Formats: sequence, C-alpha cells, structure tokens
Amino acid sequence: MSRPSIPADCLQPVPTEELAVHSADGTRLHVEVHGQPGAPTVVLAHGWTCSTRFWAPVIHRLADRYRVVVYDQRGHGRSEIPPSRARYSTRALAEDLSAVVTRVVPAGGRAVLAGHSMGGMTVMAGGARPEVAERTAAAVLISTGPADLTAEVRVVPAAVRSPKLRRFLHRQILRSRLPLGPVGPVTRAGLKYAIMGSSSPAERTEVAVRMVHACPTGVRANWARVLDRLDVRPGLARLTVPTSVVVGAEDRLTPPAHAHLMVAALADPQGLLLLPGVGHMSPLERPAEIAAEIDRMATAHLVGPSAGSSIVDPSTTASSSTASSSTDSERTAVA
Repeated sequence: MSRPSIPADCLQPVPTEELAVHSADGTRLHVEVHGQPGAPTVVLAHGWTCSTRFWAPVIHRLADRYRVVVYDQRGHGRSEIPPSRARYSTRALAEDLSAVVTRVVPAGGRAVLAGHSMGGMTVMAGGARPEVAERTAAAVLISTGPADLTAEVRVVPAAVRSPKLRRFLHRQILRSRLPLGPVGPVTRAGLKYAIMGSSSPAERTEVAVRMVHACPTGVRANWARVLDRLDVRPGLARLTVPTSVVVGAEDRLTPPAHAHLMVAALADPQGLLLLPGVGHMSPLERPAEIAAEIDRMATAHLVGPSAGSSIVDPSTTASSSTASSSTDSERTAVA
C-alpha cells in the first residue's frame, strides 16, 4: 500500500531568513522568517511532537501580506535537544518564546502571537512577560488548554467509565517512551483517531503522522511529563492583549471544554471559533480558517482594515474540507 501524497500547501516554503536564537539557559532554537520583509509580523508557535513544518499551510496563506516567523520548540525539528529533564518545563517554554520574540520584534514594534496546542500553552506561559507583552498586539490560542489536560483527554473510549482509570490510561499513553517505529497502517489509524477529525483527508493525516514519528522518543516523553502536570492558568489570567480562541469540535486532546474555560478567564476575549468536523490538528485540517482568524486579529489590532485584501487560499488542489470558508464554523462573540 503506497503512502498518500503530501498536499502542495503542506510543503515547507523556503524561508527568507534563518536564525539561531539562544534561550536563557543557552538552548539553541531554530527560527525561520517567511513572507514580506518589513510587513507586520506574526509569530507562530507549534505544539508537542511537531515542528516548523506544521505551519506550512498557514504560512502559504499569510506570506503575501505578513512577515511570518516560526520556530522549532526545544527538542523539536532543528532546535537543540536539551541534555536533561530539568530543561523541559513551562518556564523553558516562556523563556524560549521571550528569546524569539525579542530577537524578531524590535523594541517599539509589535506582533500577533499564535500558538497551537503546546504552542498555545507557550503563549499563556510567556505572553505576560514584560518583554513579550510590550511587543504583542494580539494573540490567538488554537486547539490548546491551560491545565488538567489528562483529565479532559478523550482518546480512551467512553466505554471505560471510570474517570480514574481513563486518566491513568491517558497518562500511560501520552508518557510512553516506546519508539513509534516506522509509519504503517496501525499508527496511521491510531494517530488519525487521536489527533485528526473524522473527515480529515488521508493526505493531511499523513503529514501529521510523519511529523509525530519524526519527533525523538525521549523528547516526546519528556514534554509529555511536563504536559501531564501543566498549569498555565496564572499566565492566562495575566494575558491582557486581545485574544481569540479556536478549537475543533472533534478535538480529543484539548476538547472544547478548555476553550470555554480560556475565554472565561481572558482579560480581553475576542471570541471563540468552533470548527465542526475538525480534530486537534486544526492548522493542518483547516488552514484557510486558521489563517483567516490570525488575519482577523492582525487587521483589528495590528495593521488596521486598510492594510490590504483578505486572505485568499493559494492552493488550487486542496480538498474541499481544506479550502472551505468559515461559513460552516461557529463563532461565539464575547461582549
């Protein structure tokens, strides 16, 4: 059985600039700059077991009018793998974000921050730091949660009725140090169930599966240990910039319950966008809508409505689920 082909918009574009940024503890981070030099800046932070390549479909849709900065979280992609468990923490996530933002956004400048999954937790952990806050115009939290992650995960079937047993099983799955091995039918099916929506095309699932398999086993397990006890609610409460929240209705890893809690805790909530039929990997599954939400926040809080035309889907071969507009999504406005 042949592997599904990779959609054209999921191929990483060539960056205009590559940077090596060192965090507070010396960890080297790989940073890429895409799009238009001198244009308004958007900084994208990816999630657990992913890399800068995760954002390729969104970069393609934003690069015609924004300077798009992406970076590999520590241990992922081309960033340095920390030598000890002590260097995996929410503090490290915050320090890494601070190092990247202060490098790519000059003093007096501002950017829109968008984070998916652990990247959203990164924004919550570090977005209120003075050096980050003064450079942030708005934020977008995508498919993420602030605390009690294993209690809310929906991977283990509901037939396992004991909440304690389900939480135990989730912890064992997420913290496993077993290597995933080669990509095959079993891991494709398992990962699609866990991280993608039921209607996600095989080609999009393939991108996600290959990315997860590429993450080193030890890195995956060490970050899972952090996520198991994660609590960034204090940072969420201190996030004062205008912030919108996005979640897939079929997200099993960070279900919509987290999104509602975040909206309620935000100082300046800018609405909740619910994407029907979408799982945890929303920027891969529905990049047009994710890009449009980032553009909406940038237009409102960074560049103004006269900056240019709205985001146009550049892909001529995208599936209907990818190229669809937001007409079937549900936006909850926040007064």
